Amino acid sequence: MSTMRAASQALRATVSSARQASSRSYILPAARPTTALQSRPAPVLGIRFKSTSSDWAKKPTITYDELKPITRQPTDDVLIIDVREPDEVMLGSIPSSVNLPMSEIQQALQKNYDASDFKRKFFFSKPLPGQNIVFYCRSGKRAGTAAEIAAENGYKNVRNYVGSWQDWSKREGLEGEDDD
Repeated sequence: MSTMRAASQALRATVSSARQASSRSYILPAARPTTALQSRPAPVLGIRFKSTSSDWAKKPTITYDELKPITRQPTDDVLIIDVREPDEVMLGSIPSSVNLPMSEIQQALQKNYDASDFKRKFFFSKPLPGQNIVFYCRSGKRAGTAAEIAAENGYKNVRNYVGSWQDWSKREGLEGEDDD
């Protein structure tokens, strides 16, 4: 558990540092020499996971082997949503996932739920109805329910990671973080 806390603190520090760095301007003050090179972030290189929505909608579940590459090269093509409650998420989460607690899913995914209110409350943009979405929880049951609720609210491209956090943590060597 202490390893997870240390990792969580390190992640928070990294995110905080990145936020501060991104808010800085790349424009040099006029009093400085203009021959100095401006620092720019390095481009991200790699293979981008791509799936057409029609392919995505054909399969209601996703496996660890299918999900792992998506977490290595996250894009806007796929949104990974953890439906566990915040106290459960503190035990660990799948990289690049966002949290939308199961207790909030029914209301939050309704068509009439305001997108700006959604972002203020959950700290990420409300999913689009045609967006590819993966739901996961601790064991896969709540994620399946969340996928059904999303489909009922017009989301067409949803999948359930049936193994969810238990499968992920086991395969990633994180066992012991959520054993019971």
